[in-house]
Amino acid sequence: MTESHKVTATPMDPETSLRRGVANSEEARRWCRERAIEDIECIVPDQAGVARGKLMPTGKFFDDKPMTLPAAIFTQTITGDYPDRDEEEYAESITDGDLIFRPDFSTLAVVPWASDPTAHVIHNAYHRDGRPVEVSPRRVLQQVIQLYNDAGIQPVVAPELEFYLVKPNLDPDYPLEPPVGRSGRTERARQAYSISAVNEFEALFDDIYEFSEAQGLEIDTLAHEAGTAQMEINLRHGDPVELADQVFLFKRTIREAALRHQMYATFMAKPIAAEPGSAMHIHHSVVSLETGDNIFSTPDGGASKEFLYYIAGLQTYIPRAMAMMAPFVNSYRRITPHTSAPINMRWGYDNRTVGLRVPLSDPAARRVENRVPSSDANPYLAIAASLACGYLGLFNKLEPDEPAAGTGYDAPFTLPRSILDAVQLLENTPELVEIFGSPFVSIYRGIKETEYETFMGVISPWEREYLLLSV
Repeated sequence: MTESHKVTATPMDPETSLRRGVANSEEARRWCRERAIEDIECIVPDQAGVARGKLMPTGKFFDDKPMTLPAAIFTQTITGDYPDRDEEEYAESITDGDLIFRPDFSTLAVVPWASDPTAHVIHNAYHRDGRPVEVSPRRVLQQVIQLYNDAGIQPVVAPELEFYLVKPNLDPDYPLEPPVGRSGRTERARQAYSISAVNEFEALFDDIYEFSEAQGLEIDTLAHEAGTAQMEINLRHGDPVELADQVFLFKRTIREAALRHQMYATFMAKPIAAEPGSAMHIHHSVVSLETGDNIFSTPDGGASKEFLYYIAGLQTYIPRAMAMMAPFVNSYRRITPHTSAPINMRWGYDNRTVGLRVPLSDPAARRVENRVPSSDANPYLAIAASLACGYLGLFNKLEPDEPAAGTGYDAPFTLPRSILDAVQLLENTPELVEIFGSPFVSIYRGIKETEYETFMGVISPWEREYLLLSV
């Protein structure tokens, strides 16, 4: 995160602001007319962070009739199935009635990879009586931020997103392989922070930067991570909804750019068994709405008591909210010792073996990095969960333990080991259910249980290897 003592969101470059976002429908009409936009992708992030919605001709988009979609859009699993059990608290799911979707024009941007002039805009969901849909991931995050704002403070976040580049994989029974770079060879050794390894995919990253610039998305840094053909993109710090939108759009952007170069970009948490997993680390700070000051630092530059309360909240509640930060069966394959992934909620200064790292910084930029979320997480839900945990520590004045002096892997494994364990912890934590709402928690549980049952219907190679002739 950029060191700044009085900031509530990343100031957007004037040139960037011309590329993404307008204030209202009238400005959107003019924006589309100036760019000869023919079609608009009306997109909505679902519970998995997948873009759902409709493609509309520009004229139809501006005919003042809101987009409607079935309420089941927020109960769909990653396999396209639906939980068997209807949730009475989410009435539309029983009748599969329509929800109303209205554009957030601040997210309007071109779709740079489209063959015809096309734009996309993220939509918010509403019930037919005008109430925001409480189970929409974007709304879940907005409600958490409102808790902070009601207390006179504003959370600031900076996500770091890891992903792998792999050869096209047409048969899911075969393991993933690294792609061929410009040298004509594939990586065979780990190349953490190697510039030459990044340059192997120079043309791809040129497209990623070009696509990002066209959409007004701001990349802070790009680096090669520890895994073979594993990369990381860091985003500039700012407003949590704005940053969640950017992660949501970056995932689409990176995948599309990779396809142009006959590669896949995957955000699976653990796509390759022998390689490190991929994370979405989230840096947190909190500023006063009145002064803009970072409340984690005292006037004399020391760590404030609020900073320690916040860390304690993350320590206490992240294991109970982990289903929103590690949402799939595969997510828990990443959580293993000695792989740059945490196994517990110890905290420490500049320590990458613990769940909560306090980076070296000036007092004005004091922050804490949550290293638990995986890159497969829905950014809206992962950020909402992390912020909720910190909020509970801040306002319940919880006390953290002592910072870890050595490796966090010497401490016990205290994070949930499976998605079912994580969902059960979430559902049985009243403080989190109150923040997220029981309709969301109930629907989310149903989705995750259904996905798990689908997974259990698949027999793995491990079972055939070790059980077929031995038991």
